[in-house]
Amino acid sequence: MDGSSIKMRVQDLSAYYGKSRAIEHIQLDIPERKVVAVMGPSGCGKSTLVRCLNRIHETAPKARVEGTVLLDGEDLYALDATLVRRRVGMVFQKPNPFATMSIYNNVSAAPRFGGHYSRDEMDRIVVRSLKQAALWDEVRERVDAPATSLSGGQQQRLCIARALAAQPEVLLMDEPCSALDPLATAKIEQLISELKQEYTVVIVTHNMQQAARVSDYSAFLYLGKLIEFGPTEEVFERPKDHLTEAYITGRFG
Repeated sequence: MDGSSIKMRVQDLSAYYGKSRAIEHIQLDIPERKVVAVMGPSGCGKSTLVRCLNRIHETAPKARVEGTVLLDGEDLYALDATLVRRRVGMVFQKPNPFATMSIYNNVSAAPRFGGHYSRDEMDRIVVRSLKQAALWDEVRERVDAPATSLSGGQQQRLCIARALAAQPEVLLMDEPCSALDPLATAKIEQLISELKQEYTVVIVTHNMQQAARVSDYSAFLYLGKLIEFGPTEEVFERPKDHLTEAYITGRFG
């Protein structure tokens, strides 16, 4: 590490769906206020790993985990799951705004669920979150419009704003640009670079160029195992493992 404090520590983590093991004995330190890219071929366990970091994995049928995930030294699996998911937010591959709700109500959903706020306080949370997600200027005149009136890229930024409204410490992003066009992707990537000023960000991506552009650290998974982890520049330019080199140079993927 470059002297950054460790925000999350993954220790000997394995995750299962029934008898099938998706990831195996993962050891990983995630530094605070950095962007960590998790990359690897389809089916290597990227999404499973990230879903273990806020306990969404356990909601799948017959899912279980072994090992430990620490957040600021606290065992996530000893904490209340709802609290964990407030501290560790999640943005999914496909934009999933609450379709029957307005833009405003999408963003205010988590604060409403988790506390009691006056209208002025809620307005401030919504505006702040939309600004953080680089969406405020585009929707400020129509926050009461349906979330479904937004474009795909805007919907994804709305989902980011919704996650930020809960004031998480860590933001997980599972392939957040895979359903977006290049222009919308560029906006999300710029946003990720800005968010690390306040948040620890973990992004799953199958796009190696994206990992190189946005991340400070990169993890390469293959067949459920962590093959390599380190500063992104080192992983891409001087990979230590032949599998990492083969993946980065396009010999498989």
